[in-house]
Amino acid sequence: MTTRINIDAGGTFTDCFTLHDGDVVSAKTPTTEHDMSECFFQGIDKCARQLDLSLEDLIGDVDSIRYSTTTAMNRLIERKGPKLGLLTTAGVQDYPQIGRGPRWADGLTDSEQRNISDAKKPEYLVPDSRTNGIRERVDSEGNVLRPLDEEHAREQIRDLVDKGARAIVVNLLWSYAYPDHEQRLRELVREEYPPSYLGSIPVFLSSEVMPTKQEYERTNTTLLDAYLSELMQEHIADIKDRLEAHGYEGDIQMLHNTGGMAESYKTTAVETFNGGPVAGLKGGEYLCDVLDYDKAVVTDMGGTSFDIGILTRGGVQSYEFEPVIDRWRVSGTMIESKSIGAGGGSIASVNDELGGRIEVGPESAGADPGPACYNRGGTQPTVTDADVVLGFIDPEKFYAGNQRLAVDRAEEAIETHVAEPAGMDVAEAASNIRRITDGNMGNTVRKETMLRGHDPREFALYSFGGAGPLHAASYSSYLDIDTVVTTPYSPVFCAMGSATMDTLHIYEQSESMYLRDSGEEAEYGTDYETFNEVVAELKAKGRRDIKSEGYDPDEIVYDLELDMRFGGQIHVARIRSPRIELTDESDVEAVCDHFIDQYKDRFSPYSVTPSHGITVENFALRARVESPDIQLPTASMQQPDPSPARAGSRDIRWSGADGFVSTPVFEYEDLRAGMEIDGPAVVDADYTTTAVPEGWEYRLDEYRNGILENGGTQ
Repeated sequence: MTTRINIDAGGTFTDCFTLHDGDVVSAKTPTTEHDMSECFFQGIDKCARQLDLSLEDLIGDVDSIRYSTTTAMNRLIERKGPKLGLLTTAGVQDYPQIGRGPRWADGLTDSEQRNISDAKKPEYLVPDSRTNGIRERVDSEGNVLRPLDEEHAREQIRDLVDKGARAIVVNLLWSYAYPDHEQRLRELVREEYPPSYLGSIPVFLSSEVMPTKQEYERTNTTLLDAYLSELMQEHIADIKDRLEAHGYEGDIQMLHNTGGMAESYKTTAVETFNGGPVAGLKGGEYLCDVLDYDKAVVTDMGGTSFDIGILTRGGVQSYEFEPVIDRWRVSGTMIESKSIGAGGGSIASVNDELGGRIEVGPESAGADPGPACYNRGGTQPTVTDADVVLGFIDPEKFYAGNQRLAVDRAEEAIETHVAEPAGMDVAEAASNIRRITDGNMGNTVRKETMLRGHDPREFALYSFGGAGPLHAASYSSYLDIDTVVTTPYSPVFCAMGSATMDTLHIYEQSESMYLRDSGEEAEYGTDYETFNEVVAELKAKGRRDIKSEGYDPDEIVYDLELDMRFGGQIHVARIRSPRIELTDESDVEAVCDHFIDQYKDRFSPYSVTPSHGITVENFALRARVESPDIQLPTASMQQPDPSPARAGSRDIRWSGADGFVSTPVFEYEDLRAGMEIDGPAVVDADYTTTAVPEGWEYRLDEYRNGILENGGTQ
């Protein structure tokens, strides 16, 4: 018996996807921000009841529990972390505040960046008053130029604590090449504030969190990890305590933004950022394999945001190596995705300064109080309110019938805040809210695909999230995409995607070395020993961590990636190395040739300059253990007539229509594989509704995926 529980805690809802002995069930529950363990167990309990099991019986059979959460990001936005102190090399302690040139733009939207006069650098996580310089100096080769002054260091440590620091971050120049000074500083902190004391001070070393070049990014990464670790530890500990009380003896596997997962005690707080959307992308990879699609745009419209990812060659090809978390540029490898404030809870308003223009988002009503139609005290109109007013959502069936929506509240909110200020009736205002939202989503997807050099017309569009299928046909029209895929698990797709993910650790180490000298005649580097030593050290870390998680080290699959550049260049390009180790000149030549080919493909053949030399600047080793493949249930194909699933009709105001149109309604649970529905129609499921506009066809395949296809009339 195999039982795998997958939880994705979002800003509005928490989703649970459970595999149990061949059965697949899923559930949604409102996110309980006051106690995240509550929504965690509510989701599991709902799945247990669908399987006719008690909560204890289901948890007692679990092989793995996989978890992604927005807790870290939410707390960072709210700035609710502990006071930090920073120790760095004396003489350069101002560089965190100075940052890099474009720091003011990190994390800002395009419109905010265009308004340069109002743009401000973010307030740094550590003020100048709690940033102290330490007397020491190491050069770029790891040679000690000035020994660590331990007495001075003790004074600086005590000064930080006296000023309120409750955690200390250490980031010394070139510490990745010589970590001994950082390690000794940690010992000094422990000597001054022993772990056995109530006033003990946790210490975070940059040489352990991210041993790579770029002082600013390395500092930010370590600071964020320190800022969020205590919160995440408490959060996970609460869940573990409740799991143990129900008989679960294993650890929680946390989803990483690298595209893999690991046990919580082998996970840094920074790695949990954006874990949910990344899981959705990995679920999209699984669908590409099942449905035989080579290119797909993965979109997820939830209650708070709209997430976008691009899949080519059947999988993820785009990574960020200096990603921005909130307002901070960090080091690390993160799967690239885009998120905008366009969800069911996005708030609509009228901008008087722009001639009464209707705008939607990025502010969200969240889960509490939520949209006005939730009748929980919310008064601002949202996208969900517009969908209810337009008839797309049945107010009696929302959230599997567990939450009755107040249509009058939605109408009142739209009338007060949008219709009257814009000089239009409520239905017209609601139509404009929906049109603007769909346009924002469609145009964002178009930009993300085209800026990567792709033609969106060559892609299928995967539409997930509770609100995705309701809007997918509309925002796909901005892309000229004629095929939209929804699944039975669209409302919980990020949780489903986590079930497909492998255990994965990525280890990075900066080390600069020539692989090819400059000159027309190639002379390849011969320092095989240094190259192989770096790889061996990274592999040893992988074996250590993965073995401690209970896996056989012989099951580990290693992939080596290298940050490389041509001589004279500043920026690097990362490539998948064709060799893990170097033994002779042919291996070096193979790595250089592969770099040249990848560079040509990514940029241009005219930008390739091997005669300037080729260097490696950074090593990134992936240590991966494959998870067992999941098997989703299939059904036999039936006749195309959908009439057995017909559940009456309701009045809906479609885009471009002058008024409301009586529209056929179908129940998803009553549809069978092979049935086909011609638009206009809507398909109601427990946690989502699929809109099928006129000119579109909706059919179910053997996996009960809903395939929307445009017949060409729109």
